[in-house]
Amino acid sequence: MSLILECESPPLWADETGAVRVGNSRVLLELVIRSFQDGASPETIVHRYTTLSLSDVYNTIGYYLRHQEAVEVYLSQREAVAASVQQRLTSAQPDLSLIRSRLLSQQP
Repeated sequence: MSLILECESPPLWADETGAVRVGNSRVLLELVIRSFQDGASPETIVHRYTTLSLSDVYNTIGYYLRHQEAVEVYLSQREAVAASVQQRLTSAQPDLSLIRSRLLSQQP
């Protein structure tokens, strides 16, 4: 019996917004990598995100370890986008503490 060696693509795909997802799931690459960086094992990550397969998590972590610099650039870009969206939402929403205070003052 001989072992068949083949090249495998990482189990990653980009959705319509450009966000990278893992395996056949909607789980974001940054969730898997940040969990790994926080010390979670692949088994823990699969337990946390049940739509992931263990092999996809191991392959994703392997990809990250081989391409750390590129993945970190991607993660930084995603964090910048998230901060921008958060800032836009914060500026578009009224100050909810004022509304809460007004409602509380109207209680009998």
